[in-house]
Amino acid sequence: MGVVAVVTGVSRYLGGKMADRLVDQPGIDRVIGVDVVPPPTPLAAEFVRADIRSPTLSKILDEAQVDTVVHMGVIATPRQAGGRSVMKDINVIGTMQLLGACQRSESVRHLVVKSTAAVYGSGPKDPALITEDSSPRHPPTSGWAKDSVEVEEYVRGFARRRPEVRVATLRFANIVGPGMRTGMTSYLTMPVVPTVMGFDPRLQFVHEDDAIEVTRRAVLQRSSGTFNVAGDGVVLLSQALHRLSKRGLPLPANVMPIVGRSLSRGAWADFSRDQVRYLTYGRVLDTSALDSELGFAPDYSSEDAFVAFVQGIRAEVTRRG
Repeated sequence: MGVVAVVTGVSRYLGGKMADRLVDQPGIDRVIGVDVVPPPTPLAAEFVRADIRSPTLSKILDEAQVDTVVHMGVIATPRQAGGRSVMKDINVIGTMQLLGACQRSESVRHLVVKSTAAVYGSGPKDPALITEDSSPRHPPTSGWAKDSVEVEEYVRGFARRRPEVRVATLRFANIVGPGMRTGMTSYLTMPVVPTVMGFDPRLQFVHEDDAIEVTRRAVLQRSSGTFNVAGDGVVLLSQALHRLSKRGLPLPANVMPIVGRSLSRGAWADFSRDQVRYLTYGRVLDTSALDSELGFAPDYSSEDAFVAFVQGIRAEVTRRG
Protein backbone atom coordinates (compact mmCIF):
# COMPACT_ATOMS: atom_id res chain seq x y z
CA MET A 1 0.00 0.00 0.00
CA GLY A 2 1.23 3.51 -0.87
CA VAL A 3 1.38 6.62 1.27
CA VAL A 4 -1.71 8.25 2.75
CA ALA A 5 -1.01 11.95 3.36
CA VAL A 6 -2.85 14.63 5.31
CA VAL A 7 -2.25 18.30 4.45
CA THR A 8 -3.41 20.96 6.93
CA GLY A 9 -4.38 24.54 6.08
CA VAL A 10 -5.91 23.72 2.68
CA SER A 11 -8.43 26.59 2.74
CA ARG A 12 -5.51 28.95 2.13
CA TYR A 13 -3.75 29.35 -1.18
CA LEU A 14 -0.50 27.47 -0.64
CA GLY A 15 -2.01 24.67 1.44
CA GLY A 16 -4.64 23.98 -1.21
CA LYS A 17 -2.05 23.95 -3.97
CA MET A 18 0.13 21.59 -1.94
CA ALA A 19 -2.68 19.10 -1.37
CA ASP A 20 -3.59 19.07 -5.04
CA ARG A 21 0.05 18.71 -6.11
CA LEU A 22 0.40 15.51 -4.11
CA VAL A 23 -2.57 13.90 -5.82
CA ASP A 24 -1.41 11.26 -8.34
CA GLN A 25 2.22 11.55 -7.25
CA PRO A 26 4.07 8.23 -7.47
CA GLY A 27 3.77 6.19 -4.28
CA ILE A 28 0.92 8.30 -2.84
CA ASP A 29 -2.43 6.53 -2.75
CA ARG A 30 -4.56 9.11 -0.99
CA VAL A 31 -4.39 12.80 -0.05
CA ILE A 32 -6.71 14.31 2.56
CA GLY A 33 -6.92 18.08 2.93
CA VAL A 34 -7.95 19.33 6.36
CA ASP A 35 -9.12 22.78 7.45
CA VAL A 36 -11.72 24.38 9.67
CA VAL A 37 -13.45 26.01 6.67
CA PRO A 38 -13.86 24.69 3.12
CA PRO A 39 -11.37 25.89 0.48
CA PRO A 40 -12.64 28.68 -1.83
CA THR A 41 -12.42 26.34 -4.83
CA PRO A 42 -12.87 22.56 -4.88
CA LEU A 43 -9.74 20.46 -4.30
CA ALA A 44 -8.52 17.57 -6.39
CA ALA A 45 -7.61 16.03 -3.01
CA GLU A 46 -10.27 14.83 -0.58
CA PHE A 47 -11.43 17.51 1.84
CA VAL A 48 -12.39 16.90 5.45
CA ARG A 49 -13.71 19.82 7.48
CA ALA A 50 -11.94 19.56 10.82
CA ASP A 51 -10.16 21.77 13.34
CA ILE A 52 -6.63 20.58 14.12
CA ARG A 53 -7.29 21.71 17.70
CA SER A 54 -10.04 19.11 18.10
CA PRO A 55 -9.90 15.35 18.79
CA THR A 56 -11.33 14.79 15.30
CA LEU A 57 -7.85 14.79 13.83
CA SER A 58 -6.79 11.69 15.77
CA LYS A 59 -9.79 9.89 14.36
CA ILE A 60 -8.83 10.93 10.81
CA LEU A 61 -5.24 9.74 11.24
CA ASP A 62 -6.31 6.40 12.69
CA GLU A 63 -9.18 5.59 10.35
CA ALA A 64 -7.23 6.52 7.20
CA GLN A 65 -3.98 4.99 8.46
CA VAL A 66 -2.17 8.23 7.61
CA ASP A 67 1.55 7.83 7.02
CA THR A 68 2.56 11.42 6.21
CA VAL A 69 1.41 14.74 7.66
CA VAL A 70 2.22 18.02 5.88
CA HIS A 71 1.57 20.94 8.23
CA MET A 72 0.82 24.05 6.15
CA GLY A 73 -1.62 25.53 8.63
CA VAL A 74 0.34 28.30 10.42
CA ILE A 75 -1.37 31.67 9.89
CA ALA A 76 0.85 34.68 9.23
CA THR A 77 -1.42 37.67 9.96
CA PRO A 78 -4.05 38.36 12.66
CA ARG A 79 -6.56 39.51 10.04
CA GLN A 80 -6.55 36.07 8.43
CA ALA A 81 -7.43 34.47 11.76
CA GLY A 82 -9.82 37.05 13.16
CA GLY A 83 -7.47 38.58 15.72
CA ARG A 84 -4.12 38.02 17.36
CA SER A 85 -5.40 35.79 20.17
CA VAL A 86 -7.20 33.51 17.70
CA MET A 87 -4.14 33.48 15.47
CA LYS A 88 -1.89 32.35 18.30
CA ASP A 89 -4.40 29.74 19.39
CA ILE A 90 -4.55 28.26 15.87
CA ASN A 91 -0.80 28.44 15.32
CA VAL A 92 0.57 27.26 18.65
CA ILE A 93 -2.24 25.33 20.33
CA GLY A 94 -3.30 23.92 16.96
CA THR A 95 0.21 22.64 16.30
CA MET A 96 0.41 21.16 19.81
CA GLN A 97 -2.82 19.27 19.22
CA LEU A 98 -1.72 18.15 15.76
CA LEU A 99 1.56 16.80 17.11
CA GLY A 100 -0.29 15.11 19.96
CA ALA A 101 -2.47 13.33 17.41
CA CYS A 102 0.63 12.35 15.41
CA GLN A 103 2.30 11.04 18.56
CA ARG A 104 -0.69 8.86 19.42
CA SER A 105 -0.96 7.52 15.88
CA GLU A 106 0.86 4.27 15.18
CA SER A 107 0.74 4.82 11.42
CA VAL A 108 2.42 8.26 11.13
CA ARG A 109 6.02 7.93 9.98
CA HIS A 110 6.76 11.27 8.32
CA LEU A 111 6.07 14.91 9.20
CA VAL A 112 6.80 17.92 6.98
CA VAL A 113 6.37 21.38 8.52
CA LYS A 114 6.17 24.69 6.65
CA SER A 115 8.02 27.25 8.77
CA THR A 116 9.59 30.64 8.14
CA ALA A 117 13.01 32.27 8.13
CA ALA A 118 11.47 34.85 10.47
CA VAL A 119 12.40 32.50 13.34
CA TYR A 120 15.95 33.92 13.05
CA GLY A 121 14.76 37.43 13.80
CA SER A 122 16.66 40.34 12.28
CA GLY A 123 19.19 42.82 13.55
CA PRO A 124 22.60 44.49 13.18
CA LYS A 125 24.54 41.56 14.70
CA ASP A 126 23.28 38.95 12.24
CA PRO A 127 25.87 37.12 10.12
CA ALA A 128 26.01 37.91 6.40
CA LEU A 129 24.58 34.44 5.69
CA ILE A 130 22.34 32.68 8.20
CA THR A 131 22.67 28.91 8.35
CA GLU A 132 20.23 26.44 9.86
CA ASP A 133 22.54 26.10 12.87
CA SER A 134 22.73 29.85 13.50
CA SER A 135 21.49 30.90 16.93
CA PRO A 136 19.17 33.91 16.61
CA ARG A 137 20.98 37.01 17.82
CA HIS A 138 17.78 39.03 17.72
CA PRO A 139 15.01 36.46 18.36
CA PRO A 140 11.48 37.49 17.46
CA THR A 141 9.32 38.76 20.28
CA SER A 142 5.80 38.84 18.86
CA GLY A 143 3.35 37.76 16.19
CA TRP A 144 3.76 35.12 13.53
CA ALA A 145 7.53 34.92 13.92
CA LYS A 146 7.31 34.16 17.65
CA ASP A 147 4.50 31.67 16.99
CA SER A 148 6.76 29.93 14.48
CA VAL A 149 9.57 29.71 17.05
CA GLU A 150 7.17 28.00 19.45
CA VAL A 151 5.86 25.73 16.69
CA GLU A 152 9.39 24.60 15.90
CA GLU A 153 10.09 23.94 19.58
CA TYR A 154 7.07 21.64 19.74
CA VAL A 155 8.14 19.93 16.50
CA ARG A 156 11.60 19.24 17.97
CA GLY A 157 9.97 17.85 21.11
CA PHE A 158 7.81 15.56 18.99
CA ALA A 159 10.90 14.36 17.08
CA ARG A 160 12.57 13.43 20.39
CA ARG A 161 9.53 11.52 21.58
CA ARG A 162 9.00 9.72 18.28
CA PRO A 163 12.53 9.21 16.88
CA GLU A 164 11.27 6.70 14.31
CA VAL A 165 9.28 9.48 12.58
CA ARG A 166 11.21 11.43 9.95
CA VAL A 167 10.67 15.18 10.47
CA ALA A 168 11.48 17.88 7.89
CA THR A 169 11.17 21.59 8.71
CA LEU A 170 11.30 24.06 5.81
CA ARG A 171 12.20 27.64 6.74
CA PHE A 172 11.00 29.75 3.83
CA ALA A 173 12.05 33.27 2.90
CA ASN A 174 9.20 35.49 1.64
CA ILE A 175 7.03 33.38 -0.68
CA VAL A 176 5.75 35.36 -3.67
CA GLY A 177 4.26 34.68 -7.07
CA PRO A 178 1.32 35.51 -9.33
CA GLY A 179 -1.25 34.17 -6.84
CA MET A 180 0.48 34.50 -3.48
CA ARG A 181 -0.75 37.25 -1.16
CA THR A 182 0.84 37.73 2.26
CA GLY A 183 1.55 40.44 4.79
CA MET A 184 4.78 41.21 2.91
CA THR A 185 3.05 41.53 -0.47
CA SER A 186 0.37 43.72 1.13
CA TYR A 187 3.12 45.97 2.48
CA LEU A 188 4.91 46.22 -0.88
CA THR A 189 1.72 47.10 -2.76
CA MET A 190 0.57 49.92 -0.50
CA PRO A 191 -0.05 53.17 -2.42
CA VAL A 192 2.77 54.79 -0.44
CA VAL A 193 5.24 52.40 1.18
CA PRO A 194 6.78 53.47 4.52
CA THR A 195 10.46 52.54 4.86
CA VAL A 196 12.99 52.92 7.65
CA MET A 197 14.99 56.08 7.15
CA GLY A 198 18.65 55.45 6.32
CA PHE A 199 18.30 51.70 5.61
CA ASP A 200 17.89 49.62 2.46
CA PRO A 201 17.54 46.00 3.63
CA ARG A 202 18.50 42.92 1.62
CA LEU A 203 15.48 40.72 1.00
CA GLN A 204 15.10 37.20 -0.37
CA PHE A 205 12.13 35.62 -2.09
CA VAL A 206 10.86 32.15 -3.00
CA HIS A 207 8.55 31.64 -5.97
CA GLU A 208 5.32 29.87 -4.99
CA ASP A 209 6.08 27.07 -7.50
CA ASP A 210 9.46 26.45 -5.86
CA ALA A 211 7.80 26.42 -2.43
CA ILE A 212 5.37 23.74 -3.60
CA GLU A 213 8.08 21.73 -5.36
CA VAL A 214 10.50 21.63 -2.42
CA THR A 215 7.66 20.53 -0.13
CA ARG A 216 6.64 17.84 -2.62
CA ARG A 217 10.21 16.56 -2.73
CA ALA A 218 10.47 16.53 1.05
CA VAL A 219 7.35 14.35 1.12
CA LEU A 220 8.37 11.93 -1.63
CA GLN A 221 12.00 11.64 -0.53
CA ARG A 222 11.02 11.06 3.10
CA SER A 223 13.40 13.88 4.02
CA SER A 224 14.36 14.83 7.55
CA GLY A 225 16.21 17.84 8.92
CA THR A 226 15.82 21.62 8.88
CA PHE A 227 16.33 23.53 5.62
CA ASN A 228 16.53 27.19 4.66
CA VAL A 229 14.62 27.82 1.41
CA ALA A 230 15.26 30.95 -0.67
CA GLY A 231 15.94 31.88 -4.27
CA ASP A 232 19.52 32.76 -5.16
CA GLY A 233 20.64 36.34 -4.69
CA VAL A 234 18.96 39.26 -2.95
CA VAL A 235 16.67 42.15 -3.82
CA LEU A 236 17.12 45.47 -2.03
CA LEU A 237 13.94 47.03 -0.74
CA SER A 238 14.55 50.06 -2.95
CA GLN A 239 14.85 47.78 -6.00
CA ALA A 240 11.61 46.01 -5.08
CA LEU A 241 9.75 49.32 -4.84
CA HIS A 242 11.24 50.47 -8.15
CA ARG A 243 10.02 47.27 -9.83
CA LEU A 244 6.53 47.99 -8.52
CA SER A 245 6.71 51.69 -9.44
CA LYS A 246 6.02 52.50 -5.80
CA ARG A 247 7.13 55.54 -3.84
CA GLY A 248 8.86 54.96 -0.51
CA LEU A 249 8.21 57.17 2.50
CA PRO A 250 11.32 57.17 4.73
CA LEU A 251 10.42 57.36 8.41
CA PRO A 252 12.18 56.91 11.75
CA ALA A 253 11.81 53.32 12.89
CA ASN A 254 9.86 54.28 16.02
CA VAL A 255 7.06 56.02 14.10
CA MET A 256 6.89 53.60 11.17
CA PRO A 257 4.32 51.25 12.78
CA ILE A 258 1.94 54.12 13.58
CA VAL A 259 2.14 55.68 10.11
CA GLY A 260 2.22 52.29 8.39
CA ARG A 261 -0.97 51.05 10.04
CA SER A 262 -2.68 54.31 9.11
CA LEU A 263 -1.60 54.08 5.48
CA SER A 264 -2.38 50.38 5.11
CA ARG A 265 -6.11 50.94 5.79
CA GLY A 266 -6.83 47.50 7.15
CA ALA A 267 -4.71 45.53 4.66
CA TRP A 268 -2.67 42.52 5.76
CA ALA A 269 0.51 44.59 5.94
CA ASP A 270 2.56 43.76 9.04
CA PHE A 271 4.08 46.57 11.10
CA SER A 272 4.97 44.59 14.19
CA ARG A 273 8.24 45.32 15.96
CA ASP A 274 9.88 42.25 14.43
CA GLN A 275 8.75 43.14 10.91
CA VAL A 276 10.04 46.70 11.28
CA ARG A 277 13.42 45.27 12.33
CA TYR A 278 13.35 43.06 9.24
CA LEU A 279 12.57 46.10 7.07
CA THR A 280 15.54 47.81 8.72
CA TYR A 281 18.23 45.13 8.61
CA GLY A 282 16.94 42.48 6.20
CA ARG A 283 17.96 38.82 6.32
CA VAL A 284 19.94 36.56 3.97
CA LEU A 285 19.86 32.76 4.21
CA ASP A 286 22.54 30.22 3.45
CA THR A 287 20.77 27.57 1.34
CA SER A 288 23.69 25.20 0.75
CA ALA A 289 22.04 22.43 2.83
CA LEU A 290 18.98 22.62 0.60
CA ASP A 291 21.16 21.66 -2.35
CA SER A 292 23.58 19.24 -0.69
CA GLU A 293 21.13 17.34 1.54
CA LEU A 294 17.76 17.72 -0.15
CA GLY A 295 19.11 17.90 -3.70
CA PHE A 296 16.96 20.92 -4.56
CA ALA A 297 17.86 24.18 -6.27
CA PRO A 298 15.01 26.67 -6.85
CA ASP A 299 14.16 27.37 -10.48
CA TYR A 300 13.63 31.04 -9.66
CA SER A 301 16.21 33.39 -8.17
CA SER A 302 14.98 35.93 -5.62
CA GLU A 303 14.83 38.53 -8.38
CA ASP A 304 13.02 36.22 -10.81
CA ALA A 305 10.48 35.29 -8.14
CA PHE A 306 9.84 38.94 -7.38
CA VAL A 307 9.45 39.78 -11.09
CA ALA A 308 6.83 37.02 -11.37
CA PHE A 309 4.98 38.60 -8.44
CA VAL A 310 5.11 42.04 -10.10
CA GLN A 311 3.77 40.59 -13.35
CA GLY A 312 0.94 38.92 -11.44
CA ILE A 313 0.00 42.20 -9.77
CA ARG A 314 -0.03 44.03 -13.09
CA ALA A 315 -2.11 41.29 -14.73
CA GLU A 316 -4.59 41.53 -11.85
CA VAL A 317 -4.87 45.30 -12.28
CA THR A 318 -5.44 44.84 -16.01
CA ARG A 319 -8.23 42.30 -15.41
CA ARG A 320 -9.96 44.68 -13.04
CA GLY A 321 -9.59 47.16 -15.79
